[in-house]
Order: sequence, then structure tokens, then C-alpha cells
Amino acid sequence: MDHAQRRKLQGAETQRKILHAALALVRERGFDRVSVRDICKAAGVTTGAFYHHFPSKEALLEYGFAPLDDYMRAALEGRGEEPPERRLWAILSAYTRFMEENRDLLGRYYQKRIAEPDTKSMDESRYTLRAMLDCFRQAEREGLLVPDRTPEWVAGFCFRHFRGVVVDWILHRYGYPLMPRMEEDYQLFSTLFHA
Repeated sequence: MDHAQRRKLQGAETQRKILHAALALVRERGFDRVSVRDICKAAGVTTGAFYHHFPSKEALLEYGFAPLDDYMRAALEGRGEEPPERRLWAILSAYTRFMEENRDLLGRYYQKRIAEPDTKSMDESRYTLRAMLDCFRQAEREGLLVPDRTPEWVAGFCFRHFRGVVVDWILHRYGYPLMPRMEEDYQLFSTLFHA
């Protein structure tokens, strides 16, 4: 590995440390009670390193839930051989736990997304969407997916639906338990698989 590649990997790792430290602190204290200095101390980086990667604390929101991909990878590790409908529930329940654990940052993230829309969240490079798509592709290969829809369409529809459930939960100021709502909706979505 040459010097430029090493620096690029180190930069990505520093950015990841900053995002994970910020997420943990926001979960503990709330977004407004966390300073850049707090984040740097928790991440073990200088403020210069922080500002090299992010122009401000608010800019962390632009990266949305990049730590969600790491969380989802860990939650789904070793589950690749499970039937697709079981893996889909594993994806949705892990996604829901992450959302419940990070609701303060989540609310701010979606406020920013609504004010400044972009297309990043439906990008196929996102791990959650890819994992969902893999489930539906496997279901199609095994003859388990309803025949009139493509795996890409079903994965996109599920992703949009369950993201919408989370947004509804935020709009209701977290006034109902999210996991039971997701499980109830999953029961309906499981009919996309057939014996």
C-alpha cells in the first residue's frame, strides 16, 4: 500500500471515529449539550482533525447515519445463510433499535433532510438498502418472492415504507413504541414472500 492509500484509509478511519464518538455523546447528552471539543476528546483526535473532516458540528448531520451501516453490518454478521424472510426481520429490527437508541440525532437529521433534500439515502451503496435487496434477490432465486415485482422494486418500497414509519414516529414526538409498529408492518410485508 502506498503513502496516498494509507493516508486515505487513515482519514476515513478518523472520520469514522469522530462520527461514532459524536453519536455516543449525543445519545448520552443530546445534540445541543455536546461540543466539538467533547467529540474530539471522545474520539481521541485534535480539533484540527475534526475541522479537517467537518466544517462544524452541524455538518455531522450531513453524514446522516453513516454509523448505521457499521451497526447493521455487525447485527447481520453470520446471518447470510438464514431464510430471506428471517434476514429481513433481522434488518428491520436492527434498524429500529438503532433509531430508538439515537432519537435526538435522528430528529435533527430528518429536520435537516426535509429542509435540504438529497438522494443519498436511497443510494445503493448504503448497506441497509443493499442488505434488503440481497434478501429479496435470494427470495426471487428461491421462488419465494411474489412474481409481479422485481427485487429492486420491493427493496426500494420496503426501504421507503420503513423509513416513513420512523419519520411518523418522529412527527409524533416518539409517542408510541417503535418496535411493535415495525413488527406489525413487517407481518404485512412478509406476505411478499410466499411458500
